[in-house]
Amino acid sequence: MANTYPPASFFFRVEFTSNLSTEISFQSVTGLSVDMQTEPLKEGGENRFEHILPVRTKYNPLILKRGLLRGSKVIKWCMDAILNFDIHPVELNVNLLSVSSSTPLITWKVINAWPKKWSVSEFNAEQNSLAIESIELNYSYFEIMEPSSGSSTAQ
Repeated sequence: MANTYPPASFFFRVEFTSNLSTEISFQSVTGLSVDMQTEPLKEGGENRFEHILPVRTKYNPLILKRGLLRGSKVIKWCMDAILNFDIHPVELNVNLLSVSSSTPLITWKVINAWPKKWSVSEFNAEQNSLAIESIELNYSYFEIMEPSSGSSTAQ
């Protein structure tokens, strides 16, 4: 097997685990991060420092970008949620793929994703660029799955 370390970040696939699953090509994915929120606690009588306690985890919105697509099921799902408040959370997988074999090296399983924002890039007659649509999704959490070991880590 070819060396897959460090993995290339340009070879990935996004898979919706619903009837949206046919749309897998995106230009970029950002927002796969989790932070531990903290809360300071001041101890009575001890003025030299304060304790910092963990409170909860916070997930940044997931942002998917791609060339503007006509007749897209994903965009219909987004517009139904944003314009009609017809929100149907879905699960999706972000797969980082091996360049040599196209098999997943790592998969981020995103749980309860729902559209928060849709936007399209600027139209500018002075530039030669593509129309790019951005989809911003909120989600509950993600799990990291490593296919070689079959294990998952809830984040």
